[in-house]
Amino acid sequence: MSNENQEIISAIQHPGEAHGEQNVGQRLNWLRAGVLGANDGIVSVAGVVVGVAAATPNNLAAIATAGIAALVAGAFSMAGGEYVSVSTQRDTERALLAKEQRELREQPEEELQELAGLYRQRGLSEELALQVARELTSHNALAAHAEVELGIDPQELTSPWHAALSSFIAFTVGALIPLAMILLPFGSEIINTALAVVLGLFLTGWISARLGGAPLVPAIVRNVLMGSATMAATYLIGLLFGVAVS
Repeated sequence: MSNENQEIISAIQHPGEAHGEQNVGQRLNWLRAGVLGANDGIVSVAGVVVGVAAATPNNLAAIATAGIAALVAGAFSMAGGEYVSVSTQRDTERALLAKEQRELREQPEEELQELAGLYRQRGLSEELALQVARELTSHNALAAHAEVELGIDPQELTSPWHAALSSFIAFTVGALIPLAMILLPFGSEIINTALAVVLGLFLTGWISARLGGAPLVPAIVRNVLMGSATMAATYLIGLLFGVAVS
């Protein structure tokens, strides 16, 4: 076997060692999801507290109660949604892995040829593709087929509890920004909150764009405008209800 072929096989068997970036993509996805969760917390709780503040000015008890209720409900809703979603994904991945394991047991030669065919589609010669498929199959047949055919790493299935906890924390951290600002004992409660929310949305928009490799200005503008529109809408609704009640 030539040194070049050996290097190709080694790189396929140990992609993390070849590039030094094992699990980086997965960590970035978690970080991006956390930023988006914080963004949801900022916008949703800001909308609630600003609306209540407009309807019942200077009623800190009502504002705090509404804000805390929105924080708790939103955090548990986000966590529950992530748990259900990731659990469904994990169940699907496990079912696919079980099916692949059964096929490897019942028709190993057909699966070997299928794996070699996939490597040929990626640019390897017929001889090298078959050699790679054989070596990977002898090392860990399920992992080799799962990664190439299904895009799944059997050792790195996502934890639904991890996803739920991450969403819960991210939403809570974001929600605390408007909740804390609306309860400040000085200045205008609505102006304080609006300024803090705009700053928070600027930061989450900037971070999301950097993580996703997207243009910064459009991402930040969209984020700030949508969050500001939410606050404006709930503020007007609060004013209308406040006038109607009074």
